Amino acid sequence: MDTAQAGQCGAGRGDTGSGARRARIRRAVRSFSGPDPWKRGPVLAALALALGLLMLLHAEITDRGGLGSLVETFLPWSGLFVPMLLAGALWRRSAAAGVALLLPAVTWLSLFGGLLFDKSQSGGDLTVVSHNVNVENPDPAGTARDLAASGADLLALEEMTPQATVAYGKELAKAYPYHTVQGTVGLWSKLPLSDSRSVDVLRGDAGSLAETRRAEDLPVDPPRALRTTVATDRGPLVVYVAHLGSVRLMPRHGFWTDSRDVGAVALAKAVAAEQNERVVVLGDMNGTTDDRAFDGLASQLHSAQEAAGKGFGFSWPASFPMARIDQILVRGVEPKSSWVLPATGSDHLPVAASLSW
Repeated sequence: MDTAQAGQCGAGRGDTGSGARRARIRRAVRSFSGPDPWKRGPVLAALALALGLLMLLHAEITDRGGLGSLVETFLPWSGLFVPMLLAGALWRRSAAAGVALLLPAVTWLSLFGGLLFDKSQSGGDLTVVSHNVNVENPDPAGTARDLAASGADLLALEEMTPQATVAYGKELAKAYPYHTVQGTVGLWSKLPLSDSRSVDVLRGDAGSLAETRRAEDLPVDPPRALRTTVATDRGPLVVYVAHLGSVRLMPRHGFWTDSRDVGAVALAKAVAAEQNERVVVLGDMNGTTDDRAFDGLASQLHSAQEAAGKGFGFSWPASFPMARIDQILVRGVEPKSSWVLPATGSDHLPVAASLSW
């Protein structure tokens, strides 16, 4: 008799526990059903839609004050707002915000989802490295040794001072018997070079800085881009090394990109006029390939990182990389892999790629 009663009591407690669970489930379902969830979180829903439209229509944003370029430079980071808004939607139990979040989520994945996968392959006929070595680099010789240790066949350096150029040349001479230097940029090569010349990318000859330059009668900047031909066993390869004009936040002009933009157009024209089918462009572009300023280059060349890299390959700033402004762009050759090298004494990280044809 006691045993039977105990069993009945246990069964009652089990029923109570099961009933409580069912009640909680019913409450959760009710909280996301009916008219109320669609009325909750209108601000969250509006923010989600605005974020999605920002990603979807970023090319339509005005570039007045450089706003469009600024947004496009850091566009990949817009995806961070999706989980933040999702957390808010769950907390508010807002069905409207949850549905609205589909727009930015799907748009971000369509823009950048492919970069999340490792597309690198083994092999390659030629390895190239590009590095803005930084005009204030405290150890040019050490940086040169680090870069030479990468084993690259072609090594492009940007932002060199005349004094640092001597140090780089001395350290790289043994591994790279061929080189050309034009102003602040240079290319060191294990293969013969020919037809080397500077390319005018107009660093300081546009916009407000040009007015200051003329008013103060400042000297013309040294070349910041070069073009050369590399003799490979597969035929000639044309290589450009470029350091486009800086972008700056200026009180009267906003996100100032005039010089960079003019240089990007000049470089795109030079590449378009190139007769050789195989072209590689290396350098610090002071902008990402998402930036509308590089539409002319992007229509002719492919990013090695996008084609054969893993992740975004951010290269600047070296202490906390937030954007890939150092580029390896190709035409007529196939990127097999693309990666970022360890930090040197520069504020940029070196970028590398293995190419094949």
